[in-house]
Amino acid sequence: MKVIISPDSYKGTLSAIDVANAMQEGIKDVNQSIETVILPVADGGEGTLASLIASTGGRYITENVLDPLGRMIEAQYGVLGDKETCVIEMAQASGIMLLQDSEKNPEIATTYGTGQLIKAALDEGFRKYIIGIGGSATNDAGIGMLKVLGLQLKKEDGTPIAEGVSALLDLKSIDASRLDSRLADANFIIACDVDNPLIGEYGATAIFGPQKGVNKQQIAFYDSCLKHFADIVEKQYQIRLHDYKGAGAAGGLGGALIAFLHGTFHAGIDIVIDAVQLKRHLVDAQFVITGEGKSDRQTLHGKAPLGVANVVKATDVQSVLLSGAIDENDKLALLEHFAIVESLVDENITLQQAMQKPYHFIRLKTKKIFGLLHSTVG
Repeated sequence: MKVIISPDSYKGTLSAIDVANAMQEGIKDVNQSIETVILPVADGGEGTLASLIASTGGRYITENVLDPLGRMIEAQYGVLGDKETCVIEMAQASGIMLLQDSEKNPEIATTYGTGQLIKAALDEGFRKYIIGIGGSATNDAGIGMLKVLGLQLKKEDGTPIAEGVSALLDLKSIDASRLDSRLADANFIIACDVDNPLIGEYGATAIFGPQKGVNKQQIAFYDSCLKHFADIVEKQYQIRLHDYKGAGAAGGLGGALIAFLHGTFHAGIDIVIDAVQLKRHLVDAQFVITGEGKSDRQTLHGKAPLGVANVVKATDVQSVLLSGAIDENDKLALLEHFAIVESLVDENITLQQAMQKPYHFIRLKTKKIFGLLHSTVG
């Protein structure tokens, strides 16, 4: 028997790699001779970097960069096993996980550190990029990143606009003449699982701003700042970011990557599945096991386990979903995509127990699932 182990993280408890290791131990508890291949996955957000490096045998590079509030921190980017593709997870430098709740500040939170990671990778000679843009602390339209890379944002008198998102209202012109020339030879794939436009009721500020410190009274103001930036971009470059799908991702970083780095959007899970070569590893496999912290109907809208199931669907391999918790009302819908759907939480294991000892219970439940399968398949 051959089993591919491709879970996402159990957010808040275990990384995808730890989940995969627990699943592998559970399978080996059934029979040491079962062949296993660990390929942890992610959907483009936090954890994408770790999954891609682990699955491809890549390596990390550490840089000193500025966090969203301008403090010096260490952040990592990765190089895949092909030694050519660079993976940058913007959350490493500009992520909301880097801030305490009391520190969230939509006026000054910047993507500058993400720009520093890109520049460092350019300095190392990399030209192929996967940019994961989930989990941002910013609503700055990506201008922090763009400034690092040489873009100049000018007032009517030709001087640079001030720091801060509200200064975008003073923007009169964009000067790209000093944009890093190496970007012309670079290819940017944007790993993203949202398709929000830059502005409006479904835009970056209205939908994601509140979790980054934007209060209800500020939404219209910060939305107008991003709209003014988009107006200037459209006027000078004929690129309309206002309603461009995905431009509002990561507080507008998606739009900046589209307009000035010529990035192209792809579903995060599709990028990861291609990078880890899941299809190739499925050859001669009988089962694939995946999972996440909680599975419900939202899982069926582009989350990592569904991406795995969709690849498996075209093969004779059976897919197993093992998640921390599963809404019973959604189990039938999930069973349309997975041969087996199981939850750590059941009549014997409470949610509290599962969260306190997730590794133990993942191993235990995986052993139970594959004990039955092994006795059937052999």
